[in-house]
Amino acid sequence: MNYTKNIIFFLKIIFKFFFIFLLFLFFIYLMILQAAKLIGAGLSTIALAGVGAGIGTVFSALITSVARNPHLMKQLFGYAILGFALTEAIALFALMMAFLILFTF
Repeated sequence: MNYTKNIIFFLKIIFKFFFIFLLFLFFIYLMILQAAKLIGAGLSTIALAGVGAGIGTVFSALITSVARNPHLMKQLFGYAILGFALTEAIALFALMMAFLILFTF
């Protein structure tokens, strides 16, 4: 009878340590998942650098075009605004992906 109490006591201790170990692994998993989300969101914002360069290119081309032919300024400005809007849409898509990675997964 005394041996069974010792065995039961030993098994309780083993199960407690096993449960604590599983809880520890779960928290490690959650921390790795959070780190992966932050890294993914940071990498998805790299597209914003390209957008900044693209907007700079659009308006530098506008300035060059207006300097060559000032009479077409109104028409060229409309094209430049269209190029700006399309380039800025890429930035919005990149930000949307960053927020989706952060808040949905």
